[in-house]
Amino acid sequence: MAERRPFLISAYRGCARALTPLFNLLFSLRSRSGKEIPARKGERFGYPQTPRPEGSLVWIHAASVGETMSVLPLVDRLAEAGHKVLLTTVTVTAAELAQQRLPKGALHQFVPYDAPGPVARFLAHWSPDLVMVVESEIWPCLFDEMRRRVTPFVLLNGRLSDRSHRSWSRLPKIARYIFQCLDLVLAQSDADAKRFKRLGCKRVAIPGNLKFDATDPAVDRDELTRLKAEIGERPVWLAALTHSGEDDIALAVQEKLRRDFPDLLLMLVPRHPTRTDEVAGLVTDRQMRLARRSLGEPISASTDVYLGDTLGEMGLFYSLAPVTFLGGSFTDAGGHNPVEAALSGSALVTGPRVSNARAVYKDFWIGNAAGKAETPEELGERIGRLLSEPAKAQRQASRARTLVEAGRGALDKSLDYLAPYLAGHRGTQAPEVTREDGA
Repeated sequence: MAERRPFLISAYRGCARALTPLFNLLFSLRSRSGKEIPARKGERFGYPQTPRPEGSLVWIHAASVGETMSVLPLVDRLAEAGHKVLLTTVTVTAAELAQQRLPKGALHQFVPYDAPGPVARFLAHWSPDLVMVVESEIWPCLFDEMRRRVTPFVLLNGRLSDRSHRSWSRLPKIARYIFQCLDLVLAQSDADAKRFKRLGCKRVAIPGNLKFDATDPAVDRDELTRLKAEIGERPVWLAALTHSGEDDIALAVQEKLRRDFPDLLLMLVPRHPTRTDEVAGLVTDRQMRLARRSLGEPISASTDVYLGDTLGEMGLFYSLAPVTFLGGSFTDAGGHNPVEAALSGSALVTGPRVSNARAVYKDFWIGNAAGKAETPEELGERIGRLLSEPAKAQRQASRARTLVEAGRGALDKSLDYLAPYLAGHRGTQAPEVTREDGA
C-alpha cells in the first residue's frame, strides 16, 4: 500500500493553496526591488508562455547563480547528446546568466511557487522525462507532486549540512516521506551521503562535487589588458560576492591597509547587483573615491574603490586581483563556491561561515590553499600578509588550483549514474498516480 501523506505535509499543501493569491502581492513587492521580472510573472504561477519542445526533455532546477554555474557543464553535455533541457532558477541574476550561457537546445524558465496549483500546471505543461533538483532545493509541494508520478526524480550534486540534517531528524516521519520521493541522490561527499541515507533516501551515490568540473572562468582579454594598464603597478585586492554587512568590513579593511599600502586599490563586487547603489553610497560616505564599471568609469590613480556592478565578469575581476576575500562567509549566506577564484589564480581568504561548501573549504584550509579569518580584524591581517608577500600568495593560489584539478571527474560519474534514466523514450504527458494515494 502506498504511504499516506503525513498530516504536516497535507497542512503545508493546504496553506500553500490558500495563500497562492497572496503570491501576487509577493511578486509585486519583489518586482519593485528588481528580484522578479514583471513580464515573466506567469512562469511563477505555472503558466509558461513557451511551448514544450519535441523530444526528450530534462528539467534541472538550480536556485541561483552558484548552482547554475555548477550545472552548466552538465546542461552542455545533455544538449550535445540530443536532449532538450529546461533550466529553472529563482533569482533574476541566475536567469541572466542562463540567457548568456545556455547552449542551443536548452531554455530557461523561472521556477513556479511551491504550491499545488503552480507546480501541477508547470509539470502538466512541460511533462519532463527526468527531473533533477540541485544541491539542497527541497520543496514539499514539488516533492509530494513528484511522488505521484513515474518520472524519475534525482537530487543532483546533493549536499546536506549538519544543521539541516538535525532539523529534518526532529521530524522523522516527514523526513522519510519527503526524501523517499527521490529515486536517486548524487551526493557531493561521503558525509552528505551518510546524512541523506539516515533520512530515508532509497538510493545514494557519491560521484563528487560538480563544482570542481567547472571550466576556467570566461575573461574578456581586451578588457583585462585595458584594466591592467589602468591599474599599473598599484597593489590590488578583491572583495568578491559580498553580502550586506560585508561591504563595510571590506571598506574598513581597505582603510586600515592603506596605511601600509598607500596606493592600494580595492575592487568590490557585491553578490546581488540590486545592492550596488547602496554599496556605492557606503563608499562615498567614507569619503573614498569611487569608479563604477557599469558606468564605464576608468580606474585612475586616485581611485580607492572600483565597484564591479556588472554580471558575468567574475573571471575578469579574479584575474585582476592576486588576493581575494570571498564573501558570504561573515553572514548567514553560508559562503560561496571558491572554485572559480581558484581557477583564476587568485589567493583566497574567507570568513568562518561556509556551510554551503564546507567540505571544499576544509580541503582548502588543510592544504594551505586558502586562508580562514575568524574575525574582520584577522581578515585585514591575512589580506595584508598576502599583499606583502606576492610569492606566498602565488603558491597558495597554485595549491588551490591543484586541489580543484584533483577533484574533477564528478560530471562524468554523474552522467554514468544518470544514463539509465536518460536512455528511455519520452513518457506520456499525463501524470500517472502510482506511488501514493490520490491527491
